[in-house]
Order: sequence, then C-alpha cells, then structure tokens
Amino acid sequence: MYIVGGRIKTMAGEDIREGCIRIAEGRIAEIGRRDEVILRPGPNERVIVVRDGLIMPGMIEAHCHMGITEEKKGAEGDDCNETVNPVTPYLRALDAVNTMDAAFDDAVRAGITSAMIGPGSANVVGGQFAFLKTKGRRADDLVVKAPAAMKVAFGENPKVNYSGQGKSPSTRMAIAAMLREELTRAFAYADKKRRADDNGEDFEEDFSMECWLPVLRREIPLKAHVHRVDDIFTAVRIAREFKVKMTLDHCSEGHLIAEELGKEGFPAIVGPDLASRNKIEVQNMAFKTVGVLNRAGVMTAITTDHPVSLIQSLPLCAGLAVKSGLPLEEGYRAITIHPAVICGVEDRVGSLEVGKDADIAIFTGNPMEVFSRTLYTIIDGEVVYEAGKE
Repeated sequence: MYIVGGRIKTMAGEDIREGCIRIAEGRIAEIGRRDEVILRPGPNERVIVVRDGLIMPGMIEAHCHMGITEEKKGAEGDDCNETVNPVTPYLRALDAVNTMDAAFDDAVRAGITSAMIGPGSANVVGGQFAFLKTKGRRADDLVVKAPAAMKVAFGENPKVNYSGQGKSPSTRMAIAAMLREELTRAFAYADKKRRADDNGEDFEEDFSMECWLPVLRREIPLKAHVHRVDDIFTAVRIAREFKVKMTLDHCSEGHLIAEELGKEGFPAIVGPDLASRNKIEVQNMAFKTVGVLNRAGVMTAITTDHPVSLIQSLPLCAGLAVKSGLPLEEGYRAITIHPAVICGVEDRVGSLEVGKDADIAIFTGNPMEVFSRTLYTIIDGEVVYEAGKE
C-alpha cells in the first residue's frame, strides 16, 4: 500500500508536504517526500491519494476502560472493579475486554488506533492494564503489550467503596499503608524466588505475587489514580520509597504543583477534563492543567477516561487543552508519541517511522478542530475505516 500527497506529521521530526508512505507487511517500509519514494505498486496494491488532508500517526488513548465498562449494557457489561477485595494485583484486563463494545468502533472512526485498557479505581490495587489495538474480534490478537501497567488508586474512590463496607481502607493513611504492605510482600517474594533460583532449589510460585515481578523489575509502571495534591505527593513518596516506575493518571491538581512534579520526573496522563466536576477531589480540574505541566517539563498525555467521557472526544480534549495554553505541537504529541512513550510502546506506535506499525489516521484537517473529519484509519497496514463506506 502507498499513501501519496497531503501533509505528513511524522511526530519524529519535520512535517513532510507532498509526501509518500510505503507500507509492507503491516509496517512502514519507506517514508519521505514524493520524489524520494519510488511508486511501484504491485498488482492489486492500493494507492491512497490524499490531496489536502493531514496524515499522522493513529491517535493513542493512554487510560480508559472501553470493553470493560461497556456502553449500553449496565451492570451486566461492567467488569471494571472487583469491589470485594481492596488488593487484587492478579486481575488481568485482557480477561474482561469485550471487543464488541461500541466504543471500539467509535475509536476507529475517530482515528484512534490503540488504547491502554484496564481496571478502575475502586481498589488500592486494581490489577494489570493491557495496551491493545482498537480493531478486531479477538482481544488476544490486538495485544501490543500485556501486562502494560499495574493499577493503583489513591483518595476518594477506594475510601468510599470500602468504608461503605465497614472495612479498610476508610482513610488515605490506610490506602498508603496497604499499598506499602503489598509492595513489601512483593519484594520479599522476589528475593525469596531469586535466592531459590541462585541455589538451584525448588520454588513454589505464588500466583498473587508473580504479577508484581514486572513492576519490581521496572519493566512496567504503577499506574496511579491521583487527583488531589496530597494524593499525588503520596504516590510520588511511595514510588520513591520502593524505586518503581509510575505514571500519574488524571493528575487533576497537577497545575498547582507543576514545578515540583517537573523535578520529580514522573509522566502525567491528564483528564478527563471534559467530564463534570462531580466529585470533591476533582473540583480544581481544568483544561489548563496539561499546558501548565508541559511548561514545567512534565511529559503529558491526554485521556478521556472512557466511558467517563467518550473515547471519540480524545482529539477534541487535546484541542481544548491547546485553547487553554498547551502549544499546538504539544497537543499533537499528547495524543500520539507522548502516550506511546508513557505506555512503553514507542518502538511500535506513536510516530510514523520506518519499521514501526503502519497505524495511520488521515483527516481533512487538524483533528483537534471540531469540523475535521476522519478520511481513513489504518491499523497494521489495513484500512479499517474509510469515509463514505460505513
């Protein structure tokens, strides 16, 4: 397949006007100016001609619950939170994702080609996220990385859920203590397993602890649900204590402590700012947060937190962040290469470069502008959406 013409935003350098992309075996084989890529389509090979459109990497949703909290299904379609045990690290999002959820089709039509999907925030430890492509019937076939993160949550959600059941955690102190206890157990388990391996001894694996090993090896981050300033700092404190990677998800009051967070070095996934301020801890939520954090040196991505706000609104959320002070190019980065880096999949997606997955979205114009339309969505080199052929 070839894509010819238009303006290519590679997110890996300069834009290319009147460019050409050659796709082979689901990956980008060549990319450059029209006069740099020789156009030699084979029999039945498709050539997409883009005249005035914008060609860019497929957008990435860095934090959502689509396929787990299904639209229009009520309790039967809600598998987001296991609300009977506050510590459930062994749960895997992949086991609950229903790719027949309408949100997948909405994502594809919007030019969103991949998403980080996982448990909600009712538990202190909710389980493992998975990073998936957005088109297909079998979730296993959509996996880019699984596990991709371990969900942990601070503040209002775990407090409300478990204090109502008459058990811990009912305070922020208990949330932090329970996470510390779990991480201490996980490190002890890892040490015991390592010693047994070094000594050639038998070792009985513990299913509830094995899931922590990628976190302890810093292969995947803690994915910390944090809104308020105090919860953000508690998450940072614990990540520093245990020397683990972490992303600050939601980070609704991050703009109030941007300079401190810039020094800490943890990335932030901000949103859903399009939603209402329906909880105490999101009273300071604002679209300006992304821009303030970005100026302080924090790598930022934008999230809809679908279904809290709809996944197809992702580019509009980026546009509203730009309207509130985020530089335009950073708006593009916040829905492409930044979430790819934050989710640990930048070797596959997030920019248009030779060797990366051919996940491409083509629009009539800037997708952050409300009147821009999706012309094509391409995943792994296959056209999965084409305007006018719904």
